[in-house]
Amino acid sequence: MKIKIFSVGGTIDKVYFDALSQYQVGFPSVRDILGGLPIAFDYEIESLLRKDSLDMDEADRLLVREHVAAEPCPKIIITHGTDTMIETGRTLSGIGGKCVVLTGAMEPANFKSSDAVFNVGVAVGAVSSLPDGVYIAMNGRIFDPFKCRKNRERGVFEPA
Repeated sequence: MKIKIFSVGGTIDKVYFDALSQYQVGFPSVRDILGGLPIAFDYEIESLLRKDSLDMDEADRLLVREHVAAEPCPKIIITHGTDTMIETGRTLSGIGGKCVVLTGAMEPANFKSSDAVFNVGVAVGAVSSLPDGVYIAMNGRIFDPFKCRKNRERGVFEPA
């Protein structure tokens, strides 16, 4: 099995520089996450954007949609910021013949307490086993982007 991974940025890829929380969105952290694990599938990573998801606009979401639609691989994971992941998931709906799973992290992947490795693992399991469609893999659950919300107070995704 092969999985195509598109990275668009978000907290999962953030690199912090000082105590004032100055940061920039760095290179795809999923490369380090998967590179350090004994995995039994092939993958290819392509960085589309390096943006905080709050800075993404409709043109960015359409760019992601164009790449997903044109990608010949039917199994796709998108690492994305959590603040607008739902909007991007909704923008991707209707693309046939593919299982697309969006995931991210509440803390940067290079933080010891990050949920990034866990969420990427759930996304791999989801894209490997779910039927075609668009899903969000966060907090150990799989969501329909039209039926979930981010609960910022609790720091989790939940049914809407």
